[in-house]
Amino acid sequence: MTLTLILTRHAKSSWGDADLDDHARPLNKRGRASAKAIGRWLAERGYVPDTVLCSDAERTRETWALIADKFVKAPKATYSRALYLANPDTMLGALKASETETVMIIAHNPGSAFLARRLAVEPHPHPRFNHYPTAATSVIRFEADRWADVDWGTGQVIDFVVPRELI
Repeated sequence: MTLTLILTRHAKSSWGDADLDDHARPLNKRGRASAKAIGRWLAERGYVPDTVLCSDAERTRETWALIADKFVKAPKATYSRALYLANPDTMLGALKASETETVMIIAHNPGSAFLARRLAVEPHPHPRFNHYPTAATSVIRFEADRWADVDWGTGQVIDFVVPRELI
């Protein structure tokens, strides 16, 4: 069986309100355009998640809402405080508990970048893969029957994009 992870870092957030708590920061105009572009890219390629695991921060929730709008039928996301600024081990733990074939994680850096690099057998050749800028998205496939069997260095990165290439 093939399992697929769609890993997206949240889109560009606003720093316009210096008094706003980091967890509450929304997307800025560029971030909203980027999230919509990622949604179109995913939908056009048929990368549609069955399950969405999303940090409960405002910017990740907004990123998912704008991506989801591009799917004919989008799943309801599960929002988790544990994914807010999570390290790759926490993110892998959430993934291992999943039970559907295609899972999307929307989270933050540096955890998203580290997770993508550590899951991949080899990194994607894109020059931005290791940096994982805002709204960067990887599609990683695993030959496994269950997410519980997935581990570091077992995934093939089959696709990667940054929004700058789409807008």
